[in-house]
Amino acid sequence: MKQVLPKADPQRTSGNVFAAARGRLPGAGLVPQIRASAFEVYERTGLPHRGMEDWKYTDLRALIGEVLPLAPRPDAEALVRAKVSAQHVSADQAVKLVLVDGIFVPELSDLGKLENGLVVRSLREVLENSVPGDMAGLVLSTTSDSAISLNAAMATDGLVITISDGNAVKRPIQIVHVATGVSVSTFTRSYLQLGKGAHAAIVESFVSAERASGYQANDAIIALVGNEASLSYIHVAAAASDAVNISSAIIAVGARAKLDLFSMTCSGSISRYQGFISLAGEGTDVSANGVNLIRGELHADTTMVVDHAVPHCTSREKFRAVVDDRGRSVFQGRIVVRPAARKTDATLTTRALLLSDEAEADSKPELEILADDVTCGHGATSGALDNSLVFYLRARGLPEKDAKSLLIKAFLGESIEEITSENLRDFVTAQAEHWLQAGR
Repeated sequence: MKQVLPKADPQRTSGNVFAAARGRLPGAGLVPQIRASAFEVYERTGLPHRGMEDWKYTDLRALIGEVLPLAPRPDAEALVRAKVSAQHVSADQAVKLVLVDGIFVPELSDLGKLENGLVVRSLREVLENSVPGDMAGLVLSTTSDSAISLNAAMATDGLVITISDGNAVKRPIQIVHVATGVSVSTFTRSYLQLGKGAHAAIVESFVSAERASGYQANDAIIALVGNEASLSYIHVAAAASDAVNISSAIIAVGARAKLDLFSMTCSGSISRYQGFISLAGEGTDVSANGVNLIRGELHADTTMVVDHAVPHCTSREKFRAVVDDRGRSVFQGRIVVRPAARKTDATLTTRALLLSDEAEADSKPELEILADDVTCGHGATSGALDNSLVFYLRARGLPEKDAKSLLIKAFLGESIEEITSENLRDFVTAQAEHWLQAGR
């Protein structure tokens, strides 16, 4: 795979980057200590590499070499460029919340008419106001994953969104991350809490402004979905073609709750979307789907771990990839069924469509079943477009490009149609069609 970023400066170690950034990182009380502990976790392994089983297909140590310096606060000129880019990706009727180069920008956001029960604050504001230690630990929580630990140590800003018990937020909430810099890194983190019986739809989009290039974005979201609550979460990464995007989601779902998650990657030199979903209450229903749309020499990795900890829960994963030129798509999906999780019903399917002889798709579905009386299965396939179907459509008057495009749309539709919200389904479909048009 082509290396698109500049070689790492030997003096620019991750430790140096963290040391240089510490004075700019928000946090009072126990927050600096939590950040230092998170960075110690990161330092034990450094950037994820192929020696780690979960990262064997996306070796960041080899692909990017080192963490770039933290992006400066956006100036007035950067905000102008960011505003233009944010407008281009707005979902219909959404409450738009804009972060530029890792900093929340209220003046580019829609904060004027938030619905009852919805509270939005910046992460910086929360961390600078002496939050209790347990709350700070929750917001900046980590796992054994070093990318998430680095994010906890370096997060400059993000959003803290709470929806109180019983409230159904009607308008989608769209978090738009805009990068404007060159050869810099950004770290953002958001915390989302849905109370009992609450309902919400979140769209998280990553875009680049004009002249932005060669940057690294590391984002994480921590979400707690309360009992009988419902969350639709859409993640769309469309970064600059020479950028790196690492996004992580840690989601705990309560009893009789519902989670619909969908991820789409359609640009960026190196992208990794990883989700860690814990079904923590009985009667929970999780749908985790996604697509990778890859061409050129891009590399996109989607890794999803669904952890069944309690009985009587259902999960469905349906992932699709379309890969052209010398692109590489990776999908790793693991379903864990713990000893107490009787009557679990879980399936995982992944399919890849290869449009060129040099395209590559790696699929690694796994089942880790530690309980009896469960129904679980997985499957993985890859192949080219069916020439007989192309011929059939051409025989009915469609040009070859239109025939192939129609078949690709149908292939992607198998996953996109799982999005329950019509509004968000249309938004994702439009992103996919834009990708198809760009390649014609």
